[in-house]
Amino acid sequence: MTPADPQVITGAFGYSGQYITRRLLDAGVAVRTLTNSSRRIAEWDRCVEVYPFHFDDPAKLAESLSGAKVLYNTYWVRFNHKTFNHSSAVENTLKLFEAAKAAGIERIVHTSITNPSEDSPLEYFSGKAVLEKALISSGISYAILRPTVLFGNEDILINNIAWMLRSFPVFGIFGDGKYRLQPIFVDDFAALAVEQGKFRDNRIINAIGPETFTYREMVEMISAIVLGKKRPMVSIPDGVGLAVGKLIGCLTGDVVITREEIQGLKSNLLYVDDQPAGTTALSDWLREHRDTIGKRYAGELARRKG
Repeated sequence: MTPADPQVITGAFGYSGQYITRRLLDAGVAVRTLTNSSRRIAEWDRCVEVYPFHFDDPAKLAESLSGAKVLYNTYWVRFNHKTFNHSSAVENTLKLFEAAKAAGIERIVHTSITNPSEDSPLEYFSGKAVLEKALISSGISYAILRPTVLFGNEDILINNIAWMLRSFPVFGIFGDGKYRLQPIFVDDFAALAVEQGKFRDNRIINAIGPETFTYREMVEMISAIVLGKKRPMVSIPDGVGLAVGKLIGCLTGDVVITREEIQGLKSNLLYVDDQPAGTTALSDWLREHRDTIGKRYAGELARRKG
């Protein structure tokens, strides 16, 4: 493989996708993307070849991948919505893997999630497990990356926690808040993805950051760094948190939190006992961005329309 070989990424203008794309471009790699957001190409100052997703036409989908050796897959949905859902995301990704095989893709670097399980009652985690199994059995060389929470300038979760801390006098914690997270910096994740694109041996990597927090500890840290003080925190039932989230969602035109996301957090599914793959500490990054993080609400639905 030479730097001139094209490489394909799904969602080059999305959150993690743009960081992977920038690293590939900086390395002199010709980048092609499959995306639903082609009008965002104006944001880039270098050429990215843009193709729409052709999930309804396997031949066209394979053609859009032809000539490439590596595919970076970030395609997924965060929750079920009237315009998208997990089951269709699984179906479409299976079609993508089949098209990749037909097109002669040699390596797929796939974004999954920590603790996927086909037996999980949560579609996010069961769907990711189905896709991992399909990729492993495809015969294509793979690197499966399992991040927990990504943070960075375009982040939603960390930003919106900071926004709520700035906006309200009290912060609600689901249950005891002792469930754990291991956030990884989005550019560390991108660096890991691009590095894994160079190899051909099969790998599964827990893409976690260097710090582990309980949810309560993380919120307290964000409050201390961003506000210079700790906001009062109160444990609330899941139903109350969902109701408050829906109210904020009505005001912001967004989906703030779902029951499944709360269950995933409280079940410790965003924690693994493993060595960190990232080096950037969330605490250090927050100190550098304390003046801007959480100044505005970051909307998931608005991002998907962008």
